[in-house]
Amino acid sequence: GDILDDYLRTNDVWILVRNKQFYKTNNEKECAEKCEAERNFTCRAFLFTRKKLQCLTLAENAKMTVTFTSTDTVLYEKRIYLTQCKRGIGTDYRGTEAKTQRGIPCQKWAEKIPHKPNYTPEKYPNAGLEENYCRNPDADERGPWCYTTDPAMRFDYCAIPECEDQVTHTGEGECMWCNGEDYHGEISRTESGLECQRWDVQEPHMHGFTLKHYPEKDLKMNYCRNPDGELRPWCFTTNPNKRWEYCNIPRCTTPPPVSGVGSQCLSGKGEDYRGRIAITESGNACQHWNSQLPHKHGWLPDRYPCKGLQENYCRNPDGEKKPWCYTTNSRIRWEYCSIPPCDRTEQEIAGMNNVPVQAPLTEECYRGKGQSYRGTASVTASGRKCQAWSSMFPHTHIKTPDRFPDADLRDNYCRNPDGDSSPWCFTTDPNTIWEYCNLKRCDDHTQE
Repeated sequence: GDILDDYLRTNDVWILVRNKQFYKTNNEKECAEKCEAERNFTCRAFLFTRKKLQCLTLAENAKMTVTFTSTDTVLYEKRIYLTQCKRGIGTDYRGTEAKTQRGIPCQKWAEKIPHKPNYTPEKYPNAGLEENYCRNPDADERGPWCYTTDPAMRFDYCAIPECEDQVTHTGEGECMWCNGEDYHGEISRTESGLECQRWDVQEPHMHGFTLKHYPEKDLKMNYCRNPDGELRPWCFTTNPNKRWEYCNIPRCTTPPPVSGVGSQCLSGKGEDYRGRIAITESGNACQHWNSQLPHKHGWLPDRYPCKGLQENYCRNPDGEKKPWCYTTNSRIRWEYCSIPPCDRTEQEIAGMNNVPVQAPLTEECYRGKGQSYRGTASVTASGRKCQAWSSMFPHTHIKTPDRFPDADLRDNYCRNPDGDSSPWCFTTDPNTIWEYCNLKRCDDHTQE
């Protein structure tokens, strides 16, 4: 499977660590490969910053240190180091239990006092013999153990709980279709074995996912649910150091129930839109959902099998205000699409759904100062979207269509109503009033 399947992902989190290494990588997968290959320390997690494409491999995870909020940062923690329960005899147990079943603290694996160990980190580098954590380097049938700090007792076993076999039912309620938005089963432990916090309490974690705010999401007891369109069902945990975690819900083997063919027009936010429009409202062609060029993203058809992410059609997989897509313009990551509302006539809708998927032809250059430019470009040289000339938001101005009737100030198209050096526009960025547009001067020999 995917290398990232071995990691638990948490968005917008930074953790304070002593041992770390910096790398320049292009994506999360490359960063995971750096973590797997790390030789300076045992890599338990990594941080990836999307804007700087910076990768930090970490010796600690969120269980071991302090966390901070940090936008644009993603924390990936190796699942094996988060699991506090054992499967089978626990040879792969990498939890942090460090006392025996009698409560005696464990001796560090690298130390020789009070007991000289047969099993050391040097002799068994892949057995996870770190600190004084309980481990099972010799595949003892009684499970993880450690040398003790009691001179009278060389070693003892540790009381590591068994990972619950969470799926005890085989009925429809205990499996999920799609991303589990309709899952109504009773699994109430996370994939690392932590018990879920009840949805109707605010301890140890305060949150806004209450029955009052989400009356249709079946937030009962402490059952795993997916009220917000995540990859799969999850819950807040009863562990104060782990805010939330995914649950291990098996996929149903039967096909999902058919809920209609999907709408060809805009109803509500357009989450059920399944039409074939593939152009943004400013005229940019949409990027294919299964492509990572020119924009890398996580909305992949195989990760979200029921969101209708086919071809490069406009869709609304995340509850935005209306359907959108990533664009084929490297300067514009994504834009909304213009989808005809369902109260239009069937003939109008049919006409709009048959538009070609290519962007409309536009004038890509201007002559002179561009006062005669009448193309449909609406992006500035820095990639900002243009503000409509008839709009006063976010910038108030006097360059309005009624004051400049001959300048063709339509929509938000680049124009030159005031004899500037080239076409320009006001931008939709509140911090940038105006900019020249991303247009080139036509070659003098170009035919009209």
